[in-house]
Amino acid sequence: MNTAPAPTERFLDYDKSLACIHCGLCLGSCPTYLETGNENDSPRGRIYLMRAVQDGRLPVDGAAARHIDLCLGCRACEAVCPSGVQYGELLEHTRAHVEKKAHRSLFQRFLRRVVIEKVFPFPTRMRLALLPARAVLALGIEGWLPKFARDALSLIPREMPRQPLFELSRHTAEPRRGQVGFIRGCVMDVMFQQTNAASVALLNRAGYDVITPPAQGCCGALYSHGGNLEEARARARRNIYIFDALGLDAIVINAAGCGSTLKEYHHLLADDRDWLRRARRFSAKVKDLTEILAEAKYRPAREATDPSLGKVTYHDACHLAHAQRISRPPRELLRAAVGKRLVDLPESDVCCGSAGSYNLTEPEMAERLQRRKVENILKTGAECVVTTNPGCMLQMQAGLRKAGADHVKVVHLADYLASLA
Repeated sequence: MNTAPAPTERFLDYDKSLACIHCGLCLGSCPTYLETGNENDSPRGRIYLMRAVQDGRLPVDGAAARHIDLCLGCRACEAVCPSGVQYGELLEHTRAHVEKKAHRSLFQRFLRRVVIEKVFPFPTRMRLALLPARAVLALGIEGWLPKFARDALSLIPREMPRQPLFELSRHTAEPRRGQVGFIRGCVMDVMFQQTNAASVALLNRAGYDVITPPAQGCCGALYSHGGNLEEARARARRNIYIFDALGLDAIVINAAGCGSTLKEYHHLLADDRDWLRRARRFSAKVKDLTEILAEAKYRPAREATDPSLGKVTYHDACHLAHAQRISRPPRELLRAAVGKRLVDLPESDVCCGSAGSYNLTEPEMAERLQRRKVENILKTGAECVVTTNPGCMLQMQAGLRKAGADHVKVVHLADYLASLA
């Protein structure tokens, strides 16, 4: 007797899924496949599972959901795919279906629906939530907690200096290049305010006036990556509304994960005729900080090329290198500052295991990738790792501490360049 589940509601763009010709060129770039060697943990394997769920050949619960959950969403597969498969879009729509239909444990529901969706996107709530965590760290009693809690606490920065931004910050160098908007982010606004301040200062030195609208909110990345597309769309509409009336030359973001979502608002709102035109206009203006500094031919006021200062290496944030295809500008900016002190990082574009909130929802695989990244960092002999995303910074610094390599520092490129001004 045939017991296969009945065909389910349509969630997958079948034509886009069929663009995958199963050539296997994505396998060597997929972090989870590199770790497990399991075809189901590869991009082409997951696309097959997506179609099987869509066709009713597999239930949404069980193994299919497990392999989809294990995907980092790093989109490294997209960067090497000869067929141009839009894997990120397929993944997000599949996750939206999984979140509606699959059973989650009480802990996973709390983590995904409360912590990630009700706390992280709101800076004030996040600051309040961090108070007891920071108290535990200050008292040194985290060793009494279960491993999951210890690992989560290890991600919290030891210092979080407050440095709020002005709504308008004027250019400090000529020629004046225009007026840009700045998106301060959620995690960035709480844990890395000094990096936001450094980013605005760099833009001012490059000749830009910077507006940071106080009413802006979460870009929607955490929601879209977690399968809550309706809330992601609501966030997109809010930010478009806030920034649309300002007459900006560009909209700048210094967090890679946020940047990829902001640049894809027109995909997120593709079915909303009232907002699609505005979304396209908004997304066309979004630039990563490294893009706009490179276009302005920004150079630090002083170089730090003395070899005695130690080696520096660069880690590619997934959503900058793969989703946005930006890898040269940050390296050029860094090389201009440090010269031959810049050394290559093996597997620089393999995910570190952070992947937004992945290191909370999938801690075991996140830790495996964290160890892999740390081992590669230590091979370089570098004393400083530079990157462009808050999650990467937290994940790598925590991994280096675990490895007893506290002497290796992880910094945002904006902080590094600003220190040379």
